[in-house]
Amino acid sequence: MTTMPVNDIRVVLADDERMVRTALCAILSAEPGIDVVGEAATGAEAVSVVRELRPDVVLMDVRMPEVDGIRATERILRSVPGPPRVVVVTTFENDAYVYEALRAGAAGFLLKRAEADELVQAVRLVARSDSLLFPAAVRALATRHGSAAAEPPAWVARLTGRESEVLRLMAAGLTNAEIAGRMDVGPATVKTHVAAVLAKTGARDRTQAVIAAYEADFLRTS
Repeated sequence: MTTMPVNDIRVVLADDERMVRTALCAILSAEPGIDVVGEAATGAEAVSVVRELRPDVVLMDVRMPEVDGIRATERILRSVPGPPRVVVVTTFENDAYVYEALRAGAAGFLLKRAEADELVQAVRLVARSDSLLFPAAVRALATRHGSAAAEPPAWVARLTGRESEVLRLMAAGLTNAEIAGRMDVGPATVKTHVAAVLAKTGARDRTQAVIAAYEADFLRTS
């Protein structure tokens, strides 16, 4: 048995269409450092496969039989220790289901018509957890489907000035290195600020923090 390089990104594909899974597998398997370790045809099967194989990234179709991609994402993030990053794969860019999946904890989304290089880039990006996947699209989804709170949540007032700046730059899609350059601080300082933002917003990752910021009306006028 061939030993897999320790730095390979382990990916599970969840889609009820075999042809879609085959195409995604062909694209990703051709890339160095990415290994497709499993597939699932339903949301329930996706949860089971992820629990067994413990991948780094899951490409999750939104609409699947038995259990849809939103519920499957919730179950994975709730029940799998050190859960993988979930990227929703969908046909419709402005689908309300996609927004619900992001709110449930998906790290981002991809359109099924995305180019091969966009797919590969997305997998590598979410595996690094260092930036927001397609920030303009997330903003559009939040604007279309999100509902702003009547009153700003308490966490808004608890953010320091630096943390507020970091959250705005996160929403713009900047990486930690880019934020460090923009703020003229070290990467370690940025990581500390990002961790504080996640803790104060109660978010699992950057995507959830940015969505929380839009729903708090924190970013709508930025």
